[in-house]
Amino acid sequence: MRRIKLQDIVAGLLSLIISTSLLAGTTGKIAGKIVDTATNEPVIGVNILLVGTTQGAASDLDGNYYILNIPPGIYELKATAIGYSSVIVNKVKVSIDLTTRIDFNFKEEAFELGEVVVSADRPLVQTDLTSTTAKVGGDEIAMLPIEDIETVVNLQAGVVDGHFRGGRSNEVKYMIDGVSVVDAFSGGFSIQAEVNAIQEVQVLSGTFNAEYGEALSGIVNQVTKIPDNFYKGDISFYTGDYLTGRDDIFNNIDDISPSDLYNIQGNLSGPVPGLGDFLTFLVSGRHLRDEGYIYGQRIFNPSDSSNFSANEPNDWFIGATGDEAFVPMNFNERTTLQGKLNIGVGNSKGINLHGFYQKRDYREYDGESHNFQLNPDGDYRLFQRGYLGSISYTHLINKSTFVDVIGSTFITELKQFAFEDPLDSRYVDPDRRRDVSGNAFFTGGTQNWHFKHKTTTHTAKMDLTSQVTNIHQLKSGFEHKLHTLDYEDFQIRVDASTGFEPSLPTPGSFDFNTYKNHPLQVAAYIQDKIELDYLIVNIGLRFDYFDPDARTLNDPDNIAALDGLLPPFPDSLFSNATIKSQFSPRIGISYPITDRGAIHVSYGHFFQVPPFEFLYKNPNFRIPLTGNFPEFVGRTIGNADLEPQRTTVYEIGLQQALTDEIGITITGYYKDIRNLLGQELHIKNEFRKFGKFINRDYGEVRGLTFTLEKRFSNGVGANIDYTYQIAEGNASDPNDQFENAQQSPPIEGNKQLVPLDWDRRHSLNFTVTLGKPGNYIASFIGQLGSGLPYTPALQNQRTGLENSDNRPNFFKVDLYVTKEMMFKNNRASLFMKIFNLFDRANEKDVFADTGRAGTTLELTRAQQAPRGVNTLEEFFTRPDFYTAPRQIVLGMSYSF
Repeated sequence: MRRIKLQDIVAGLLSLIISTSLLAGTTGKIAGKIVDTATNEPVIGVNILLVGTTQGAASDLDGNYYILNIPPGIYELKATAIGYSSVIVNKVKVSIDLTTRIDFNFKEEAFELGEVVVSADRPLVQTDLTSTTAKVGGDEIAMLPIEDIETVVNLQAGVVDGHFRGGRSNEVKYMIDGVSVVDAFSGGFSIQAEVNAIQEVQVLSGTFNAEYGEALSGIVNQVTKIPDNFYKGDISFYTGDYLTGRDDIFNNIDDISPSDLYNIQGNLSGPVPGLGDFLTFLVSGRHLRDEGYIYGQRIFNPSDSSNFSANEPNDWFIGATGDEAFVPMNFNERTTLQGKLNIGVGNSKGINLHGFYQKRDYREYDGESHNFQLNPDGDYRLFQRGYLGSISYTHLINKSTFVDVIGSTFITELKQFAFEDPLDSRYVDPDRRRDVSGNAFFTGGTQNWHFKHKTTTHTAKMDLTSQVTNIHQLKSGFEHKLHTLDYEDFQIRVDASTGFEPSLPTPGSFDFNTYKNHPLQVAAYIQDKIELDYLIVNIGLRFDYFDPDARTLNDPDNIAALDGLLPPFPDSLFSNATIKSQFSPRIGISYPITDRGAIHVSYGHFFQVPPFEFLYKNPNFRIPLTGNFPEFVGRTIGNADLEPQRTTVYEIGLQQALTDEIGITITGYYKDIRNLLGQELHIKNEFRKFGKFINRDYGEVRGLTFTLEKRFSNGVGANIDYTYQIAEGNASDPNDQFENAQQSPPIEGNKQLVPLDWDRRHSLNFTVTLGKPGNYIASFIGQLGSGLPYTPALQNQRTGLENSDNRPNFFKVDLYVTKEMMFKNNRASLFMKIFNLFDRANEKDVFADTGRAGTTLELTRAQQAPRGVNTLEEFFTRPDFYTAPRQIVLGMSYSF
């Protein structure tokens, strides 16, 4: 129940802000000055038109002009004035949140001169960039071997496997067209735009402006294409498979089948027939099926029973009834549908309706899954669904002020189970997994837990942008976000008490947890972009407010008092969680040192509520005294009174154009991270340890990035970036403290900084594009990195400090080759993509006793042979310790 009126908290701030809200940037600006070539005097009243749109401007008394609210893309700009030759500038690139400067030099009209046409090159130095920002257009993505947004993100300097500048992976906010698509329950993104629908991807890894919140480390804004007022479309298809000689690691990898990997995608845009520009549409879709590269073999079915108790293997009973078929154990199947409808009403962009649906069915292969190698049907499968619907309207108040209004609903749902029906007869007694002993694959049994969560987020927001003067662009906003969390986990009981038939426990018991919560988030900001000839300043202030709408247990050491009780629990044992809020200042300054270089410095405070799963975990506060349970049950309790996590970031950088085609960027940064999630230990009945989430972890990151860009020209384009980074903290995972306490002997938590799990000290990424667009293209993506850290151990006992050694280095090259052909006005192309071109065996995980993925000392020490059907060598062959082997796809596309 809400305990205070929200307006009492934010009234003071709202008095400074017009009743608007936080719509993250999805548009850019064009500005410039128009002068007479002969006199160098400003030309007044010149009409500047963005060709193909209704947007434009007129030059003022000083010859200045600006056009606001332009979606990212490539445009043509036309300037006309009486007595002067008109000028057309093509290839004008507009990017999110940035100003594209186009100046005009006008000549008096001459009959023989006519229109003057020039091309605008994208500047190598973006002088209004006050922090690290990368922008990748859809046309650039189309020329590279890129299949998803994650690849685009991981190619940016300072990003390691989704970790931005040393932060945890859930410290990043992902958006589609300015709307967050982060699952508030887990903190990770649950849907992503497909690359064929992308107009531009904006990756912010520096001190982003006050309009962006709910993130400590980075922002990924995926801006998708908009409806056109003429018909256009494309369709693409490819198929392929993995091709490698490493069949000693990967089962069934030599069975080449194009049906194991296929993809079809397409777009269609244009006016609705008979309605012209009043109603335009865009539909986009993709279906991807990838069987993966890790297979199990169905030697056993879950219901099979074996007996390995006899001393002689010849006396063992092996009840194998499987069909010996190979079963994919890390497959991924994704279907995405997206639609946009623009209704041409009002004085600006009209009303925009946007619908997005994504379905993903997949399996994850880890240490527990490895035990199901010969009984693959008994392991978990995951089913994720995401739905995003929004309606937006942009209202142009005057040529320098506009308002964006948007309402959206985002629903994400994740289910995890072996079989969907909890009473499915294929669920069996968990003791079937205990038929084997030692390092042996299961010969029967199932994962008997069901897990489901659904998060529904309703958002209402508006955003005001006003070019108050030629120097000041003000933005202010307000956002209201109400979440509904539906959670459920339960264990299917199959034992003597149920007659060995699947049965459900009583809701509220230790193995049947449910809850429904309605946390509330509100945010507001105001910021000013000051653009002078000699200085650009972004300065802003953000306010965040969070009401967890829950209670906390007063005394976790007295948790046994709840045993035998069912919700609702006595009020005397609980307190209401407090409301959290923070003001966060942000400032960034760019100082152009020459017409070919600029220095920037920036500073900011960032605020993020922890993922909701840590606030509401184990809502019935059940800590069983015996038994083994999954990570999400019976070992920890949530804490609805967690403080927000906080980061302070400092950055300094230099952009410099070396030639007209080559530029460099050098950036140094430092992050101070506080209030990260960890656990404190408690004990139930004097012997059962359990953890409670608290704000105890901390860290610091310092790094240096170097980027060199060769603009695509004369058939060659390239980009190289290098990152040196030290990412340290007292813990890499919120569960580390509890896991350390479970060791024998217990390991004391770190009181000093150690390398974090994703601390890659050296990273080098490069892209090279060769060819002639419209004819042929060959491009490469390369990634090289030092090995990630690991903790040395022998027989599960540490032999060194945490993360004191490193895995082998990482190296990968991907290739894309395409040949395009014209058929009348339509374009067709044939293409090939090869991922992991050199089939390098990159070791993403290792055995702690050797530091390698392919060998362990367990194979050399004296030990009892496994009581099962496999050998030790087979058990310690871990395909999941390696990245994917070489993959080759062949396809074709057609654009019209």
